[in-house]
Amino acid sequence: MSTQTRALSSVPALPLGRLAPLYGAQALATGAANVSTILASLVMSGLGREDLSGVPATLISGSAALSAGFFGALMLARGRRAGLAAAFALGALGAGLGFLGARAALLPLFLLGTALLGAAQGGYQQARYAAAESVPEARRGTALGLLMLMSVVGAVLITGFSGAVERLSARLGTAPEIGGWLVGAGLLGTAALLMLFWRPLGTPAQAGTSTKLSLRAAFAVPGVRSTALALATAQGLMVTLMSLTPLRAHHAGMDHGGVAALISGHIAGMFALGWLTGPLVDRLGLSFGYGGGAALLLAAALTAPLPGATVLGVSMFLLGLGWNLAFVTGSKALARFPAAQGVTDGLGYVAAGAGTLLGGLVIAHAGFSILAHACAVLALLPLVSAWRVRRWLSPSPARTPE
Repeated sequence: MSTQTRALSSVPALPLGRLAPLYGAQALATGAANVSTILASLVMSGLGREDLSGVPATLISGSAALSAGFFGALMLARGRRAGLAAAFALGALGAGLGFLGARAALLPLFLLGTALLGAAQGGYQQARYAAAESVPEARRGTALGLLMLMSVVGAVLITGFSGAVERLSARLGTAPEIGGWLVGAGLLGTAALLMLFWRPLGTPAQAGTSTKLSLRAAFAVPGVRSTALALATAQGLMVTLMSLTPLRAHHAGMDHGGVAALISGHIAGMFALGWLTGPLVDRLGLSFGYGGGAALLLAAALTAPLPGATVLGVSMFLLGLGWNLAFVTGSKALARFPAAQGVTDGLGYVAAGAGTLLGGLVIAHAGFSILAHACAVLALLPLVSAWRVRRWLSPSPARTPE
C-alpha cells in the first residue's frame, strides 16, 4: 500500500449528518434552477419577446459575475452560513419577483427577478467551498463530488414533481413555465431556512477579512493563477458548447426530444459521477484532475462536429464529465485561498458569457466546426495548470502550487 493510500485511509469519514443541511440546500437550489431559469426563454416567448429570449441567460451570468466577489467578501466577514443564507434568500426574492412579473406580463419586473436570481447564484454556488472547509484536505474532493451529486438529486426530484407543478400552475391560472418560478421561490426559501440548522465544521482561513480582493490582488496570491486558468477554461468551454450544440443539433434535423436527450446526457456527465471524480482527485492529486479534465474537454470538442446523434450524445457527456473533473479539482485547490474565491468565480462567469457571445458570432460567420476546433485548442489550457501544480509541489509546506 502506498504512503498516499495509507494516509487517505487514515482520514476520518465525511461527517454526512452535519453536512446534510448544506447538501440538501444544494439539491433544492438545483431544483429551483431547473424549474425556473431553464424555462426563462419560454417565458420570454410567452411575453411576446422571443427576440429577447437570450436576455435572461445573459442577465443571470452577468449578475452572478458581479455578485460573486461581494458574496465572497461577505462570507469572509460574516461566515459561510450568513453568506449562504443571504444568497438563498435573495434567490427566493428574485424567483418570486420573476413569477409576479411573468404572470402580470411586466417584462421589466420579470427581468429584475431574473437578475436577482443570477446574483444569488454567484453566492450560493460558493457552497462548495463551505463543504471543502468542513473536512480534512485529503477528503475535500470527495466532499465536493458529493455536493455535485446533490444537483442530480435535485434535478430528479423536481422532474418527478413536474405533474404537481403543472397542477399548481393550472390552479393559479398560469402556464407551467411561469408557475415554476413560484415553486423555485419556495425551494430557495426552504434552502435559506436549512442554513439555520447547519453548523459549519470549518471557517474561511481568513475569516474577519471584510474587503474582497481585486482581480490583480487575487492573482498575486501564489497558486491562484493556475487554479483560475483551469476553472475559467472549463466553465467557459462547457457553457459555450452546452448552449450552442443544441442549435447545431436542431439545424441537423434533430427533434426536440433528441435535443432534450442531449442535455440530459450532458447534465449526467456534469453531476452524476461526482461520487467517483471527487475521490479520484483526492487519491491521484490535482495534476491528474487538471490533465484528465483537459483530455475529456478536448475529446468533447473534437467529436462535437462529427455526424450522428450518438456521437453528439457522447460528446455532450464527455463535455460535462470534463467540466466536472476540472471543476472539482480547481475548487479543491481554491479552497486554500478564501479571499480569492469570489473574484475567481466571477472570472468563470465572465468566460462563460464571453464564450456564448463570441461562439454565436463564430457559428454565424464560420460554422460550428470552426467553433468546436477553437474550443479544442482552448481545452489544452488546463494542462498548463497541471504542469504548474507538478512544478511547484514540494514536501516543504511553505511552497504552494502556482
